[in-house]
Amino acid sequence: MHRYIVSLLLLLLPLSGCGALLKTDFTPPETTTPAQWTASAAEVSPAATWPTDFGDPALTRLVALALERNNDLAAAAIKVRKAQYQAGLAWEDMTPNLSASLGTDSEKSLKRGGWDTDYSAKFGISWEADLWGRLSSARDSAEWEALATEQDRQGTALSLVGTTMKLYWGIAYDNVRLQLSESNIESSRQTLALTESQERWGAASSLEVNQSRQDLASLLATNQTLRQARQEDINALAVLFDMPPGKTMADPETLSMAALPPIPAGLPAQLLGRRPDLRAAELRLREYLADTDAAKADFYPPLTLTGSLGSASTELSDLLNNPVAALVSSLTFPFLNWNTLQLQLKVSQADFDEAVVNFRQTLYEAMKEVEDALSNRDRLAERANHLAENLTAAREVERIYEVRYKAGSGTLKDWLDAQDTRRIAEQSAAENLYSRLTNYVTLYQALGGEPPRTETVAQTK
Repeated sequence: MHRYIVSLLLLLLPLSGCGALLKTDFTPPETTTPAQWTASAAEVSPAATWPTDFGDPALTRLVALALERNNDLAAAAIKVRKAQYQAGLAWEDMTPNLSASLGTDSEKSLKRGGWDTDYSAKFGISWEADLWGRLSSARDSAEWEALATEQDRQGTALSLVGTTMKLYWGIAYDNVRLQLSESNIESSRQTLALTESQERWGAASSLEVNQSRQDLASLLATNQTLRQARQEDINALAVLFDMPPGKTMADPETLSMAALPPIPAGLPAQLLGRRPDLRAAELRLREYLADTDAAKADFYPPLTLTGSLGSASTELSDLLNNPVAALVSSLTFPFLNWNTLQLQLKVSQADFDEAVVNFRQTLYEAMKEVEDALSNRDRLAERANHLAENLTAAREVERIYEVRYKAGSGTLKDWLDAQDTRRIAEQSAAENLYSRLTNYVTLYQALGGEPPRTETVAQTK
């Protein structure tokens, strides 16, 4: 028996290397990338560490809680486990399948009057020899997909952190606007009281009183719009935490630019390789390539070895007595379905070609996102200086018109217009502050994580 097993192994040995001939080496798609960004830019670190860069403990705690509770992230983790299970099944396809059965058979003898009972046991084995690499290619494909799915999960976490931070600052921005609104309403009420008093003394007309009332009504209406926007942001943040709408997870009162993290200049473009979506795209390129190799292997006949051993079977002994005959009897000839296999191969190749195009597009979109975020960062910083000057001037103009009106040398309309100009300037300054904060998050997401320190950038070049 030992001699026959050796003969069987010697028969398979020359064929065992055939699968390697059908494997295609992976070559990354050709792309054009700049040496570094035209604007100032950094290396990636885990998404959960971002908030610490902004010196807000409440924000740091909120992000950590979001990563624990978010439903989308939980679903992404389940997908990772599922892909890992699929990869495990692909490995199982390459190992022998064992089976066993036990049976009894009883019959009564009419002559002897007694019962005869027979017991049987049967053990079976089935194994497909991966001569052409079909099973190993399918295994590789499943493993690449499992790795890509993990990158999808990291991408979900990246997006979740960014969304949480933007909503947190969005609520803070809403509160700042509401504070400005309440202050403007109080100022408008005082102006209305002043004009009504002046009207009673004949120093103001009914037109001016109605202008003041119109101004107050407009501010009150805007205040309700701002309250609704704040509530919607609070609801959106609650849903992120697997909580019902209306639950207040955070309610920051103001925006702060006290400690915006620095962005070092001269970041190399290859830092984009740390983005989860680009990593997933490259891994799926490898997956589609493995699928194509598996489709090529389908043209070759699979070889399945089967046998059983038991009290009622001689199949395994037949296999050992004549292994060559047994092997030939288990061969199938898929190449008889040539047209079907050709079409299946072309479909796999088309999937790979499509993945290459999508990879390039994803890469260039990522480059655009980084370049846009860096450029917008510079523009927002420059705009902040102009808005600060504008607000200072608007407040001074309002003060002058107030003095003139109260002195009787100016009109109420001029004063109200100056108030509107000052309010717009305040809103614009607050909006710019919010935009600068969210721009940092957009840049972090585009880079796949927080920017590195200056010395890290120097080492990366």
